[in-house]
Amino acid sequence: MAGYALAATLSEVAPFHLHLDVIGVIVAAAVGYEYGIRRLGPLHAPRGEVPVTRAQRIRFHGGLASMLLVAGWPIHDIGENSLYVVHMVEHLVLSLVGPPLLLWGMPWWLLRVMVRPVLPVLRVLTRPFVALILFNAVLGLLHVPAFVELMVTSTVGHFIAHAALFGTAVLMWWPVVGPIPDLPQLTPFSKMGYLFLQSLVPTIPSAFLLLGDRPLFPIYETMPRLWGISAHNDQMFAGLVMKFGGGLLLWGVIAAVFFTWWADEQRYERTVPTSGSRV
Repeated sequence: MAGYALAATLSEVAPFHLHLDVIGVIVAAAVGYEYGIRRLGPLHAPRGEVPVTRAQRIRFHGGLASMLLVAGWPIHDIGENSLYVVHMVEHLVLSLVGPPLLLWGMPWWLLRVMVRPVLPVLRVLTRPFVALILFNAVLGLLHVPAFVELMVTSTVGHFIAHAALFGTAVLMWWPVVGPIPDLPQLTPFSKMGYLFLQSLVPTIPSAFLLLGDRPLFPIYETMPRLWGISAHNDQMFAGLVMKFGGGLLLWGVIAAVFFTWWADEQRYERTVPTSGSRV
């Protein structure tokens, strides 16, 4: 056990290798997106409307790229074999970066075709209160020591945990960015309140990570300490990332919602005559 307390190098903790399973899933999603637009666009895209915009393509493929970055070498390997703070970064991207970019990047007609068979279920799961409860329940479970140990010792457990995190994150973001008319979004003001509430919830687990006087996850104490970062400091850094990194991402979206709302109101006021103007 004493050897694990020594500082380790990147090559010792995470030797280079390709995660072909992750690459395969990301490539399949990218190809499926483009194929769906090409083949289904003529059938389902509204007439006179471009099937997909350049901005949508950038968002969708950017979301895929962000997940490929954190789910591949070296970030995934470091998080699984040495540093919990890096695992936390992976979780933030899988929940607060990838899902909203993918939803923003999906043409509404394509997403509607994809979810049509499960629309009755989505009507329930994407209700704001339900979505928040589900996402934060999964987020809380992923910070229970037993679940943390399962994630880093079991490939199947790790996959299930990340799939649950990603899936419930999509549900959490849906009331804000879900584009299909069958499942209406919140009003801009409600979106800001909803995201503000979400920004408060993670302060509870982050407080335990920041204020704990000893490492909360025994499994990380047995791992090589990359760059000599102790398990306790690693845990504190993870708490900082969760509190401030997640908060900045959510507040960035809140700001974007506000300024988009403000711009839309200004545009509306310029196009609608005032009560004192002539027709």
